[in-house]
Amino acid sequence: MSKQDASDDGIPAAEAPAKRPPLNKYALACAILASMNSILLGYDVSVMSGAQLFMKQDLKITDTQIEILAGIINIYSLVGSLAAGRTSDWIGRRYTMVLAAAIFFAGALIMGLAPSYAVLMVGRFVAGVGVGYALMIAPVYTAEVSPTSARGLLTSFPEVFINTGVLLGYVSNYAFHGLPVHLSWRVMFLVGAVPPVFLALGVLAMPESPRWLVMQGRIADARRVLAKTSDSPAEAEARLADIKSAIGIPEGVGDGDNDDVVIVTRKNKGTHGEGVWRDLLLRPTPAVRRILIACLGLQFFQQASGIDSVVLYSPRVFQKAGLQSDNNSLGATMAVGACKTLFILVATFFLDRVGRRPLLLTSAGGMVVSLVTLASALHAIDRVPEGHATPLAGVSIAAVLAFVASFSIGMGPIAWVYSSEIFPLRLRAQGCAMGTAMNRIMSGTITMSFISLYKAITLAGSFYLYSGIAAAGWVFMFFFLPETRGRSLEDTEQLFGGGDGQAQEDVKEDGHDAQKKSTELTSSQQ
Repeated sequence: MSKQDASDDGIPAAEAPAKRPPLNKYALACAILASMNSILLGYDVSVMSGAQLFMKQDLKITDTQIEILAGIINIYSLVGSLAAGRTSDWIGRRYTMVLAAAIFFAGALIMGLAPSYAVLMVGRFVAGVGVGYALMIAPVYTAEVSPTSARGLLTSFPEVFINTGVLLGYVSNYAFHGLPVHLSWRVMFLVGAVPPVFLALGVLAMPESPRWLVMQGRIADARRVLAKTSDSPAEAEARLADIKSAIGIPEGVGDGDNDDVVIVTRKNKGTHGEGVWRDLLLRPTPAVRRILIACLGLQFFQQASGIDSVVLYSPRVFQKAGLQSDNNSLGATMAVGACKTLFILVATFFLDRVGRRPLLLTSAGGMVVSLVTLASALHAIDRVPEGHATPLAGVSIAAVLAFVASFSIGMGPIAWVYSSEIFPLRLRAQGCAMGTAMNRIMSGTITMSFISLYKAITLAGSFYLYSGIAAAGWVFMFFFLPETRGRSLEDTEQLFGGGDGQAQEDVKEDGHDAQKKSTELTSSQQ
C-alpha cells in the first residue's frame, strides 16, 4: 500500500494481501485442538434446555430453582476465567487447557450422579470453573499461534466448537428424552464427561504458544513453533522480532546458536502477569483504556442481546408458539442447534476477506430484525384463541432460526476474535480474562432472569427488550470498533491511538547492557 493510502492519523489502513497464501495446516491443527475445549461450554448450556424438563419432575424443584441452576454456571465460570489469565501466564497456555478439561470432567460426573439439588449445584460450580478456563484460553492461544493471513479464520474456531457443543447438547436431549425420568437427565450430563478425556490428550500433542515461550526466555523454542505456524520463514522471523520487541527483549538477544533459554528476567519472574492489573485498571494509557472499553462493550452486547436465553429456553418458546409435546419442541430445538452451527461457517470463511466490522454490523442488524419479528409473532399468538396459531408458530420458529443464524455470522465468533486481537501482548491474557468475565456475568444475568422476566412482561416483551439492546450494540460497534483485519497482533494497539508501546521504546534506548535493560523492564512492569 502506498503512503498516499495511509490514513490521516498515520496508521496504514487494514488491507488483505493481494494473493492469499495457502492455509498453514500445522496452525490449523493447533487451532482445532485448542478450540475443541469450547465444546464443553456449548454442550453444558444447551443440554440444560432439555434436562430441565425432566429434572424438574424428578427432583421436584421449582421454576426459580431451575432458572438459578441453569444460569449460575456462567457466574461460577468467573472464577475460572479470571484465574485463567494468571494461570496461563504461569504454567502456559497448553497446560491451562488441560486443566480446563480435567475440571469440567469432574463437574460433569458430579452433575450426572447428583442425588439432590444441593449436590447438583456443587457440580455446576465445578463445571463452571472449567468452562471459564476453556472459554478464556482457547481464543488467546489460537490468536497467538495463527499467522496473520488466517488469524480471523482460526480464531473464530472456538465459537465454531461452542456451536458444535450446542448442537451435541440438543442431540443428547432428543436421544435420551425417552428414558425414565430419573435416568434421562443424568445420562445427558454424564455424556458430557466423555469429550474432556480426549480433549486433554489431544492438547498434549500441541506446541506451546510462541508468545508465552518468548515471555519465558525460550526464544529458540518459540522460533521453532513460529517456523511451523507461519506462512514463510521471513514471516516467522518478523513475528519473532515483533514479539521480542513488544516484550522488551533488546535486539540481538536470543539470536545466537546457544539460545535455548535466554535469561530476560530475574529468575523468570515478572513474566507471570505482575503489574498487569495496574496497567489495565489503575493507570491505563488512553489507548489501553479504549481497548478495554471495546472488549468489555463487545462482550456485553454479545450476551445482553439474549442469545443464551434462546439457546437455553427455546423448548419453552416453541411450546408457547404451539409445539406442545416434548418430542416436537426438542426436535425444533435441534434445528436451532443445526442452524447456529451451520451459519458459523459464514463467519469463518469471510472474517479475513471482508473484515470484522462488516460482519459485526450485519450480524447485529439481523438480530434486531429477527428479535422484533419473534416478539411480534409471540404478541400476536397471545391474542389468538388456542389452537388457531399454527401460521404464527411457523413465523416464531423461523424468527428464532434467523436470530441464531444472524448471531453466528458475526456477534458470536467475532467478539472472541476481536477481543483476542486488540490487547498488547503484556496485557492480553488478563485483558481477555476480563472480557470473558463480562461475557459470563451477562450470560448468567440473562439466563437467571429470563423466566422471571417473561412472567413479568411476557415472552413478547422480553424479546422486544433484547431487540433494543441489540440495536444499541449496533450503534456501539459502528462508532467505537476499528477494523483489525490484516494487522499483526503487535500493532493493533495503534488502531486505538497507541504508539509502539513502552517496551519497544526501551529497546531503542542507547548505552545499556542487554541483560540490565531486560531486568529494568521487568522491574518497571512489577
